[in-house]
Amino acid sequence: MPELPEVEALAGYLRQRAVGRRVDRLEVAAISALKTYDPAPTAVAGRAVTDARRYGKFLDVVFDGGLHLVVHLARAGWLHYREAFASTVPLRPGKGPIAIRVRLDDGSGFDLTEAGTQKKLAAYLVTDPQVVPGVAKLGPDALSADLATFAAALRGRRGQVKGVLTDQSVLGGVGNAYSDEILHAAKLSPFALTDRLSDDQMATLHAATRRVLGDAVTRSLGQRAAELKGEKRSGLKVHARTGLPCPVCGDTVREVSFADSSLQYCPTCQTGGKPLADRRLSRLVR
Repeated sequence: MPELPEVEALAGYLRQRAVGRRVDRLEVAAISALKTYDPAPTAVAGRAVTDARRYGKFLDVVFDGGLHLVVHLARAGWLHYREAFASTVPLRPGKGPIAIRVRLDDGSGFDLTEAGTQKKLAAYLVTDPQVVPGVAKLGPDALSADLATFAAALRGRRGQVKGVLTDQSVLGGVGNAYSDEILHAAKLSPFALTDRLSDDQMATLHAATRRVLGDAVTRSLGQRAAELKGEKRSGLKVHARTGLPCPVCGDTVREVSFADSSLQYCPTCQTGGKPLADRRLSRLVR
């Protein structure tokens, strides 16, 4: 799933490439992807792209006249920028990966695509991003929150720190991959309870969050959209590295699996050398 660093980089890429270009037309190939009906997609035609922004894991493409195309890429969505399209024929609704296409006046543009069968990519054409439910409920931005804001947000939601970090109403922008990386950098068990974290642990977690996300953004900015996924994988130390050696201590990276997701961690770095039980309802080591 694209998280804060990738969405920040996509916004940066669009600012460099698309800002100043006018929209030829916006085409919707997956009717279920567009969650709004007013304004209509035709309202974008002729408007210039004026900015691209990020709200948590939401991408906001801004057009003149106050229109916003706000997109959540979900687990399998992505943005593909095209210097030129193979055909000028409008897209037809179908079963392909393209959900939405934005054609610009110089012949370039971008596709919003989604792989797989679980179609959860969501796009909203609105006059105010705050009317998008997911944007309206976002907590403080994970990259910019200061220590006091960060600590208040986490302590305001009692629970296992892994789950709290990825709750977008607590902090905006962190998902499954970067939460694993942040907790590894902070040397915290993913099942540590937020209300039991000491002030020193909270400060370490805040610093790790800023460092991991900041480093990922730095690596990603300037990359082409097609290169971002590879850049993300290259920087991971524990996430999606089950069975491989931890690059910090050399211990084997372990995994805990759930119904539809998993987490990775290093026992030596994070849990005092003790493996966490890989059973959802077991008594977990903290």
